[in-house]
Amino acid sequence: MESEGHETEPGTTRPGGRTARVRAAVLEAAGDVLAEHGFAHLDLADVARRAGVGKTTVYRRWGTATGLVTDLLLDMAQQSVPRTETGSLLGDLTANARLVQRTLADPRQGALFKAVIAAATCDPKAAEALHGFYAVRVKEWAPCVRQAAARGEVPEDTDPYEVIRAASAPLYYRLLTTDLPLDEAAADRAATATAAAARAGAFGRGA
Repeated sequence: MESEGHETEPGTTRPGGRTARVRAAVLEAAGDVLAEHGFAHLDLADVARRAGVGKTTVYRRWGTATGLVTDLLLDMAQQSVPRTETGSLLGDLTANARLVQRTLADPRQGALFKAVIAAATCDPKAAEALHGFYAVRVKEWAPCVRQAAARGEVPEDTDPYEVIRAASAPLYYRLLTTDLPLDEAAADRAATATAAAARAGAFGRGA
């Protein structure tokens, strides 16, 4: 922990220190701007003002809007709810899908993800950051598929990463292409369909 009155160097992340507090305030402000106005209007000076931080600090630490988005996604991945273990593949996939559903259905979080996904379509660095975020989340949940294979629920050659992606893909499709409600029933359908497909061998590495 940082002692009272002692400042860490820019870029360090001592828990509870001044740098950690600055980072938290800036990332929260950046998320607000993304949710309200989208990536095109993510201005570092505006973020600094909202966060109550000097512009120089923000420009020195993050440099660009894309750099800010990259760190925001890193923080979101680190703060995400850990994997649930229910003892069955369907139970685990349902927990995963419901977590995704609650996140995307949240007005601020849903708008934030839409903004970042939109940015990723035209900014390679934003795309790299988004891919990194999902790589972390998929890796976190992949063991539930390996455990299911060990229990004999799915074929041994089932690709864990493809199963986890498949469980949340319908929810993102619903979010981005329709105005239908993103409810728990949609999450449960996605999990049930994915579990059935996995049991049938649809996600075998040789499929």
